[in-house]
Amino acid sequence: MIDSSNNYNPDVLTCLANLSNDEVFTPPKLANQILDNLPKEIWSDKNIKFLDPVAKSGVFLREITKRLITGLESQIPDLQTRINHILANQVFGIAITEITALISRRTLYCAKKANGKYSISSDFADEIGNIKFDQTNHSWKNDKCIFCGAGKLAYDRCEELETHAYQFIHHNNPEKIFNMKFDVIIGNPPYQMSDGGFGKSAKPIYHKFIEQAKKLNPRFLSMIIPARWYNGGKGLDEFRDEMLNDKKISKIHDFPNTSDCFAGLNIRGGVCYFLWERDHKGDCEIITHKQNEIISSMKRPLLEKGFNIFIRYNEAIQILHKVQKFKEQSFSNIVSARKPFGLATNFADFSKQKTTKDQILLYRFGDNGFVDEKQVQSNHSWIKMWKVILPYASPGDDSYPHLILSKPIISAPNSCSTETYIVVGPFQNEGKSKNVAKYMLTSFFRFMVLLAKSTQHITKKTYIFAPMQDFQEEWDDEKLYKKYGINEEEINFINSLIRPIEKHYD
Repeated sequence: MIDSSNNYNPDVLTCLANLSNDEVFTPPKLANQILDNLPKEIWSDKNIKFLDPVAKSGVFLREITKRLITGLESQIPDLQTRINHILANQVFGIAITEITALISRRTLYCAKKANGKYSISSDFADEIGNIKFDQTNHSWKNDKCIFCGAGKLAYDRCEELETHAYQFIHHNNPEKIFNMKFDVIIGNPPYQMSDGGFGKSAKPIYHKFIEQAKKLNPRFLSMIIPARWYNGGKGLDEFRDEMLNDKKISKIHDFPNTSDCFAGLNIRGGVCYFLWERDHKGDCEIITHKQNEIISSMKRPLLEKGFNIFIRYNEAIQILHKVQKFKEQSFSNIVSARKPFGLATNFADFSKQKTTKDQILLYRFGDNGFVDEKQVQSNHSWIKMWKVILPYASPGDDSYPHLILSKPIISAPNSCSTETYIVVGPFQNEGKSKNVAKYMLTSFFRFMVLLAKSTQHITKKTYIFAPMQDFQEEWDDEKLYKKYGINEEEINFINSLIRPIEKHYD
């Protein structure tokens, strides 16, 4: 007798390695969680049409087809007739590359050719079926693609190489790709592309797929994307404003820790998937996930009054309201912009040892050095004053509890820093700068920073929710919680997200 327990055949789509952190395969389990957000009645509608405009493995198309096969059984009893109808009339895809087109056809049709011998459909006249991949070219202007923003230097390639000119977004009229109306558009788009900047500089691209999909005005639109759009930045400000003011977004499933959604990946700021409904108008249900559990769900506006940043944590809303009642100035008012002294991260014109008595200390990535004051390009008045500096990038990954910020450094007079650091201040005396640094060590302060943080970079605007204090005196968490009336339940929530930094750096 054969032991059936040893005959387990894993779903091959759970075993695919990601193309990169920018082109991520969707696990079948996650694809089904996203499909679960759609109304159940669509699975028994033989006229509804689905489009995955960014097919990679074909997982969405396969899982949609499986649901339709079950849902249409009473209307189309013969299995082969039902499969032929679904694959020919209801399920469509646009692959992101030639190889993903082949993978998607193999997944959906069980054969690399839609009309092949082993295809589960007997209706297709050609090998393409309803999964398109047409070679598309970038349209260059000033060394950037006018459709996706890709850098010409990185992507102007010969025909033998993949150019990543994604067909769906390199069209002024995407409705002409299939010449039909789609009811549901769903997928996992590429996340970013090189923009031709220094080093590995890249710009987001996922929002362009969403904007293009909305042009088709489907009944439902759902995509899984990085969550950094919550706070905008690097080409996302306009998209963020449009999304946060869109009353048609009915659900957002939020994963602050990417590995809770995509095992083994660390996309800074986490990921989310949303449901956009053409006929919805109102508040959005925010569902927060942690370690395979839903830890919070709340229906609320996407924007808090007076702010253009999305607060991702439902439990944080009440805490923020308590702090806002004090109507205090924002701490961001004393935080510098990037490159506070005009010196880039890779600035190399410095001495490792002090060569003249007039040289000033330079804080930089790696070993510190010394420079002449005349080398400083901006904010010369800060050089002679006390300052607090801390790295522009946050430490560690996005797992919680998290430090959020690195340890602040007291930068005494006759000092400056490269772009590695941002500056808080300046201050007239050492005592005030120490009180500021101690305030920045508190869990309260770091929690308020977290509310506006969506990437590893901590910019001036990330401090927008942190309130100013009277820095003639010292501040600790106990004193701050008492001041703002933060109760024990709220303190426990803060502690679930923020690792006490005093202990970490002792």
